[in-house]
Amino acid sequence: MSVSLRVGPIAYPIGRADFLGSFFDTVAVRLEGGSRGSRFPTLAALYRDGELSADAASSARDELVRAEHELGQHPPTAVVWDIHRPGVLPPWGSDIAATITSLGDYFVTADGRPLNAVMDAAFDASARTGKPARIA
Repeated sequence: MSVSLRVGPIAYPIGRADFLGSFFDTVAVRLEGGSRGSRFPTLAALYRDGELSADAASSARDELVRAEHELGQHPPTAVVWDIHRPGVLPPWGSDIAATITSLGDYFVTADGRPLNAVMDAAFDASARTGKPARIA
């Protein structure tokens, strides 16, 4: 199943739902010690609720910048595909592009854009328009 972030009528395509889940699971395990939302509560709320209010968009952008920087300190082999099944690898296994050098640049949408850039654009649009960002 393919998902997007939606802000009003505008869709920001991401790709597979389990791919998006992997981003949030990786943040929880690698940056929050397995306690989802302990350091990045606004991003965790988006994943948990499937929606983020426009009022929370600026906080989400700040958290996203910090998370991306910190993920850059981890090798791509540290990706977490499913927090509930730690041994499960992504469908492509370890066959990733040579340009991926860390978890900071690991997450790329189905159309080839960095996930963090897509999420940032959606959060920016949410803040500017006053409309919530939704996972759809």
